[in-house]
Amino acid sequence: MGFKRFWVPLALAATFCNATGGSAAPANDGAGPVSGLPVPRYVSLKSDHVNVRGGPTKDNDVSWVYTRAGLPVEITAEFENWRRVRDSEGAEGWVYHSLLSGRRTAVVTLKSKDDLTPLYDSADRSSAVAARLQSGVVANVKRCTGGWCRITGTGFDGWIEQQRLWGVYADETIN
Repeated sequence: MGFKRFWVPLALAATFCNATGGSAAPANDGAGPVSGLPVPRYVSLKSDHVNVRGGPTKDNDVSWVYTRAGLPVEITAEFENWRRVRDSEGAEGWVYHSLLSGRRTAVVTLKSKDDLTPLYDSADRSSAVAARLQSGVVANVKRCTGGWCRITGTGFDGWIEQQRLWGVYADETIN
């Protein structure tokens, strides 16, 4: 899918419950207890080497390593300087907050990895097709209207139907 997740063998990763002595109920549709920012929310990876841990401390084993800067992830919980993230494939783990960026990116998602989706010159299906993108393409999100998003990347710039992206919420507007 255009990014690589490097799996690291685990002895036994401690869970959030073990690390904190409590349950790991994520804050949904509210402000994060640490940052004050919405949880859940989308962000992107700041580095091309991001360790994902089984719990919110450096004492927890590394479960895998992301090797692509700019990959979108969804923050689903906060604990001190740690953020629980989920990627477009549904994998979840804990990342240190300084390895995340507020820059918005998204992954093109299609039913089949061999399908292509049009990228239009404007937010209108009758406008010219600027490019055709395949599933797994990661793009910078410049703007979303609630139905369309303007995205850019190496060799492309245009509008895509918002439902074709993982990294923006349905009907979300981004200016």
